[in-house]
Amino acid sequence: MNLQSNRELQTTREKLRLLEEHYRKRLAEPGPKTNANELSMQSLKRMINQLTEEIARYEAHAREHAR
Repeated sequence: MNLQSNRELQTTREKLRLLEEHYRKRLAEPGPKTNANELSMQSLKRMINQLTEEIARYEAHAREHAR
C-alpha cells in the first residue's frame, strides 16, 4: 500500500499510534507467553514496521517533490 494524500498519512499515523500502544500493553501483561501470544506479537510488530515504512516513504517522496 502506498499513501496517496496527507489525509491518508494522518490516518496511518493514528493507526500506528494505536498499534504501538496495544503492543506495549501486551508486552506488559503478566502471565505465560504462549505460542499463540508470540505469533500475535510478531504479527503486531510486522504491522507496526509496515506502517512506519509507509509513512517514511510518503514523507521522503513529499520532501523530494517540495524541492
